[in-house]
Amino acid sequence: MKILGIETSCDETGIAIYDSEKGIIADALYSQIELHEEYGGVVPELASRDHVRKAIPLIKQVLAEANCSKEDIDAIAYTKGPGLIGALFVGVGVGRSLAYAWDIPAIGVHHMEGHLLAPLLEDDKPEYPFVALLVSGGHTLLVDVQDLGQYTILGESIDDAAGEAFDKTAKIMGLGYPGGPAIAKLALKGRPGIYKLPRPMTDRPGLEFSFSGLKTAVANLYMKSDKSEQALADIAYAFQEAVVDTIFIKCRRAIEQVFEQNQQVGRNLRPAISALRPSLVVAGGVSANISLREKLSELLESKGGKAYYPRPKFCTDNGAMIAYAGFARYQAVLEGIGEFEEPAIRAKPRWPIEEL
Repeated sequence: MKILGIETSCDETGIAIYDSEKGIIADALYSQIELHEEYGGVVPELASRDHVRKAIPLIKQVLAEANCSKEDIDAIAYTKGPGLIGALFVGVGVGRSLAYAWDIPAIGVHHMEGHLLAPLLEDDKPEYPFVALLVSGGHTLLVDVQDLGQYTILGESIDDAAGEAFDKTAKIMGLGYPGGPAIAKLALKGRPGIYKLPRPMTDRPGLEFSFSGLKTAVANLYMKSDKSEQALADIAYAFQEAVVDTIFIKCRRAIEQVFEQNQQVGRNLRPAISALRPSLVVAGGVSANISLREKLSELLESKGGKAYYPRPKFCTDNGAMIAYAGFARYQAVLEGIGEFEEPAIRAKPRWPIEEL
């Protein structure tokens, strides 16, 4: 079975083909970073127009790369939401139109489910159930994953997502866009202990995140600093450390809540979880951060479990994760679980993952 995946939720046009026997056999990604860099963030209208220009050429490219024709494609998966409404409509329109013309099913995929399932593209993959940390420019949330489509949100950001905080902090410091890689690179030159920034919402129970106050604290530090290269590096180090520590603390709580607590008092209620080692899936653009990966891997090892990540190229938005998620959904329908949507061009810019 071969699934063509189309991702156009924000500022990257991703197209890929997933083969049920061989895995990803073709993958292409066009990033709009240069287009939006001068504005310091994504301009929705420009993003939509660029998707229009790139989608069809990239589809032709991956078909040629995979040595496939339209007759070889069994279904088309596209990002239905959440995301920028104009950008989503490009992928939805292209995906639905091609599926109609080629007389094959079209599958609307939840963007965050794509990220959640991305580590399943790797040889070393997690098994259900697991806890997922989805951390990107638009989302920061912890999810209890029982099986495909069985998701419970444990906690999420009440304001800026972690990736958004990286971007805004980088903009404050004049580091350019996107902010995550710029701050991570600068932080390598920073010195520990020079600045101490807050770990938001870690002094109270719960799994919610908040990064807007941290961004404000960095802005105050930056205004008071001498703005030398070393001062900026020290601020970048302190900011990254604060974000990583905050996420670490919340993930530790989630692991304890979902796995350890159930082993102690909930064996009869959730025997599948109580019998398994803790597993944490970490996905989304911020999951590429090396410092975050190291701390979360150490956390899971200390709990007798393991953390799973997609390869770096599949951390950011990409067509491969959408193709795989589409395959998983298609396979579920064949097994009698769920059904295909009616053929209509619909996008959902706001779409809670618990609705799946």
